Amino acid sequence: MTVETKLALTEQDIRSFSEGNQEPSWMTDLRLKAFGELETLPMPTPDKTKITNWNFTEFPTHTVESNAFSSLDELPEEVKVLVHAEEQKNIYIQHNNTPAFVSLSEDLQAKGVIFTDIYTALREHSDLVQKYFMTDGVKVNEHKLTALHAALLNGGVFVYVPKNVVVEEPIQVIYLHDNDSASLFNHTLLVADDNSAVTYVENYLSTVEKTTGQANIISEVIVKDNAKVTFGTVDVLAEGFTTYVNRRGVTGRDAVLEWALGMMNDSNTISENVTHLVGDNSEGHVKMVVVGRGKQKQNFTTKVIHWGKHTEGQILKHGVMKDEASSIFNGIGKIEFGATKSNAEQTSRVLMLSEKARGDANPILLIDEDDVTAGHAASVGRVDPLQLYYLMSRGISQQEAERLVIHGFLAPVVNELPIEGVKKQLTEVIERKVR
Repeated sequence: MTVETKLALTEQDIRSFSEGNQEPSWMTDLRLKAFGELETLPMPTPDKTKITNWNFTEFPTHTVESNAFSSLDELPEEVKVLVHAEEQKNIYIQHNNTPAFVSLSEDLQAKGVIFTDIYTALREHSDLVQKYFMTDGVKVNEHKLTALHAALLNGGVFVYVPKNVVVEEPIQVIYLHDNDSASLFNHTLLVADDNSAVTYVENYLSTVEKTTGQANIISEVIVKDNAKVTFGTVDVLAEGFTTYVNRRGVTGRDAVLEWALGMMNDSNTISENVTHLVGDNSEGHVKMVVVGRGKQKQNFTTKVIHWGKHTEGQILKHGVMKDEASSIFNGIGKIEFGATKSNAEQTSRVLMLSEKARGDANPILLIDEDDVTAGHAASVGRVDPLQLYYLMSRGISQQEAERLVIHGFLAPVVNELPIEGVKKQLTEVIERKVR
């Protein structure tokens, strides 16, 4: 089934936008081809969530011009708390749709590391971007929302780590959203070449309470042979967005990809996180925390697909629902034929804090090979009264006891985030949302 796409933009608008940013011809052609396919492509169909009436396409404006920052001292206070200005040398900040600040250490520049906004990357590293952009990871024509993203891309970042380069300090990206009409069609493209390593952390931070824009976010992480990538994120997007998030990874031989995802949006959200373990002996580990409140509806599909032999895939998802929020956790471990000696494990747990809150955990194992190991666990329930009784018997109030239980429940992911400022932010967001 297709859904009519109501867009104020025309083909000429897309062409003008691309040419105005001095994009290479291949990117202009890709945008126009994606735009032309919008009406024929179906919407995605997340399991157990009906999104036919969700608005993904109507928004007031495609791009919003915002000010840049000449130094980190000019950042708003909400952003400053995420950054250790004296220590953080590798950072990119996007202000709504404007590349606002970028810094990369001289040492990494000398080693050939590329870290820049997506527009600059398209102009200055066109061949390298074209090699990986929506080719091995997310395909343009997978469905209507991937095509919409390709056509309307209006922000993002490109990271390339050359062969044999280990980036010791984390790379940080902050997407600041403080205009209630701004839409975010951001694309993160991260490539770690053979024998390299990098830790990447991004923050989506809305400082407005409500928005009329849309968020269509795609991240592609390519981890080549014997490389390692740790990808952390904290998403805090405002109510009013209809948020589509697609984060996808592809691993080579002996590669490791670790995801630490804090999904703290106040918007209705569908999220896909898929890791393709292509190379033998590669690993993919996903840790995710979610907090839902109000009447928001969320669907999180996490999938690790084993293609190579001796691959290791683990999924750990913890969610907390309060008020009338509802969340679907779909966890899929898929072992393809030929992926012998592989291991697929997953655990999903949902904690509900109110009578009307809803959580649904659906672990799925799809096994096409005999010589493998796999397992899953899932639980949905309320705060354990025995835990509360134990804490309260030691003089702790019920409210404080519940707070401690919730933080302990979410700690396995929170503790994985590699930047202290970001870890603190996630802890504070959790505190605010469950209070």
